[in-house]
Amino acid sequence: MTKTSTTLSLSRRASLAAIAASAAAIAVFAAPLPSFAADKSIKVGIMSGEDEDVWRVVTAEADKKGLKIETVVFNDYTQPNEALERGEVDANAFQHQPYLDNQIKQNGYHIVRVGYTGVWPIGLYTKKYKTVSEIPEGAVIGVPNDPSNEGRALRVLQNEGVIKLKDGTGILATIADITENPKKVEIKELDAGVVGRAIEDLDAAVVNTDWALKSGLTPANRIAQEPVADNPYRNFIAVKDGSENEAWVKTLVSSYQNDVVKAEFDKVYKGTGISAY
Repeated sequence: MTKTSTTLSLSRRASLAAIAASAAAIAVFAAPLPSFAADKSIKVGIMSGEDEDVWRVVTAEADKKGLKIETVVFNDYTQPNEALERGEVDANAFQHQPYLDNQIKQNGYHIVRVGYTGVWPIGLYTKKYKTVSEIPEGAVIGVPNDPSNEGRALRVLQNEGVIKLKDGTGILATIADITENPKKVEIKELDAGVVGRAIEDLDAAVVNTDWALKSGLTPANRIAQEPVADNPYRNFIAVKDGSENEAWVKTLVSSYQNDVVKAEFDKVYKGTGISAY
């Protein structure tokens, strides 16, 4: 073989190798990116009302990432965890940790937090008085009757000097833990979704902010509020224990925790709820 033919042969081999390498590279880039699947669909349990508007935006953000979300709307706080435990939904987003802890204690649920959403500082509302000091002796004050929110409500009343709870009382305080009641107010325990709507029949009521909005109450009706700093009552997205490391969970959380959703959240809740991530 001549020098020229050897050079041509080597050149031809180099060209063929380059073509093969290019073809392999094209194949790699053309291949679909590994993920949970473009057609992955999940169901997320949420509460009815304003949150439906927020989750429409979350759903749109998730869709861009290949995750299809079907929201399942509930009207009762006790239902979303039961549905999650039974596998009727893949995730839910409506609760804070004290509420979940109590639900786990009562029902043995296997549910874990995976990403924070927002916090709604609970407040004392009234349509009859301008300040807490105006609340008269013997006034009737409504509070939510579920364990975690009742304790939260009683702490608002304690912070305002309306009552005093016994030392060492935890977050699940009840009216049985009241040791001082100087104005002899009557504490009326009502369902969280009812207490705000009953405001006309009460002197005042401690109401979760989301239910206050649903009840037509405004910040002008609020005469006291729990602190926002270091608030243990941040709401979150939850899934079944054992699912928290699945790829779709990370996508679900990131589809909520972004500026697009925050803008809708702020629009919907008008400052009564605060993004908590």
